[in-house]
Amino acid sequence: MKRSFTRITLVIVALAAAAAVVIGDLARNAAGRKLREAILAELQPVALKNCTLKRFGSANDGGYVMCENLIEPLDAGYSYGVGSNDDWGCDVSRRYHVPVHEYDCFDPARPTCNGGTLVFHDECVGDRTGYRESRFFDTLENQIRKNGDTGRRLIIKMDIEGAEWNSFLAAPDELLASIPQIAMELHGFDDPKIVAVLRKLKRNFYLVNLHFNNWSCTPKAAPLPAWAYQVQWVNKGIGVLDPAVSIPAPMSPLNAPDSPTWPDCQLPTPRSQR
Repeated sequence: MKRSFTRITLVIVALAAAAAVVIGDLARNAAGRKLREAILAELQPVALKNCTLKRFGSANDGGYVMCENLIEPLDAGYSYGVGSNDDWGCDVSRRYHVPVHEYDCFDPARPTCNGGTLVFHDECVGDRTGYRESRFFDTLENQIRKNGDTGRRLIIKMDIEGAEWNSFLAAPDELLASIPQIAMELHGFDDPKIVAVLRKLKRNFYLVNLHFNNWSCTPKAAPLPAWAYQVQWVNKGIGVLDPAVSIPAPMSPLNAPDSPTWPDCQLPTPRSQR
């Protein structure tokens, strides 16, 4: 009888432990879903009355949609995360005859640009100044200041594989308020700081374009279709909101799959916009 009682007790304990694991998983899944829904709620692009969109850079991966008519006058461009080529930086430099400062501490290759001026910096942008595993990082504010560009008219492109969140959390609102446009690829769906950064940017910017990178499509990100997504921010000081266009605004046809051979994944178009 005692042995049977012990066995029953062990079974009950095992079942209780299994139930706790299941409940914990359900709670984590629910919290994760709630966070992803909150991210999607912030990623609602709007239309501007005074924005003429144009694609800068490559036809696929490496190209970004920006408001062409809101770029000039322009003093310099900043391109974060470049690798062996920087189609966006080269396009901007040649078109507007300005230097483009490139930052990448992971890939020492220095892109070339016939007819353009690219200034390569072997460092990365982050939330503080200093070395991390032999790589040098500095803040967005410091990098702009060291180049003598504080208060000048700049545009920024950024694709830094998730480091954007801490970098923008550290950036002063006064600095962000002075930048006309930022084109970015954002990464991730499971960190609460994503919502904080999106809300911080939306204090000074309109989100005018959203496109998901089809290299990163995954059902794990649902209701987001992918874990990497390109966005275009336009400063509220120069953009004029068009209230006649419903939110979210339709995706621009200038967007193109990052991989032309992989299946695409985008948010469904609202029924009223079809």
